[in-house]
Amino acid sequence: MWNHKAWSGRFLPPSLPARERLRAYAGWCNAVEGNTTFYATPARDTVATWARQTGPGFRFVVKLPKVVTHERRFAGVEAEMRAFLDAIEPLGERAVLWTQLPASFGPPDVDALVRFLRRLPAARRRAVEVRHPGFFTDPGSTSLLERALAAADAEWVPFDTTVFFRSPPSSEAEQEAWDRKPRLPRRTRALTDRPIVRYLGRDSVEETVAGWRPWTAVVAGWLREGRSPTVFLHTPDNHDAPSLARRFHDDVRALVPGLGALPEPEPVEPATLF
Repeated sequence: MWNHKAWSGRFLPPSLPARERLRAYAGWCNAVEGNTTFYATPARDTVATWARQTGPGFRFVVKLPKVVTHERRFAGVEAEMRAFLDAIEPLGERAVLWTQLPASFGPPDVDALVRFLRRLPAARRRAVEVRHPGFFTDPGSTSLLERALAAADAEWVPFDTTVFFRSPPSSEAEQEAWDRKPRLPRRTRALTDRPIVRYLGRDSVEETVAGWRPWTAVVAGWLREGRSPTVFLHTPDNHDAPSLARRFHDDVRALVPGLGALPEPEPVEPATLF
């Protein structure tokens, strides 16, 4: 996301027009998860405004429509995929095709995933997030998926919720996440030169920061290997997500001093009555 009610007046100028919110967000972070594309394919003109609001180094990880991944499970989705690929074309090489699969999509379904990935445009980066426990707990299933993704030059996206599920929820936002988010082991192996990590912390900043410590070392290692990772930091309410993302980036820079700084956010003026 790049627009959140709690960010107005803190990270984004208050009353900022919708057409400028992504530009303001891009002053805080240089990547975004395109989660709304899961529910509806945006108009190409809308996507073109996203491209104009961001610089050439800004990354979009755009989720494929649910009709493709969840409802039809890759069967008979040619028209929907053509429409989706045409819509995001203005993003060019900055867009990663993010295939998030339901927990019911297990090891026996890998062949369908392979056939689908092979049909995607070769120039498009692709990443896959699975939620079936078998891919994480059964070594044979892990190897099966890793081989399939490596053959398609696709990354395996881990969604790390291990810290979140260490203790019961203590707020309404945490309870909602507790009921909805997957409980899977942490995975830290990269398959490509562009690994992607999704991390979910807690309402508590201290717990969130303590929980991402293993990732700072992993990400620093990837950078030293010449990889270019993208990391997304979440909390149950996401109220402080932009500042937490920058704090994580600072922690990694402490381990890899050559890592460039994030952009400098534009000043946020306080709201006035007139």
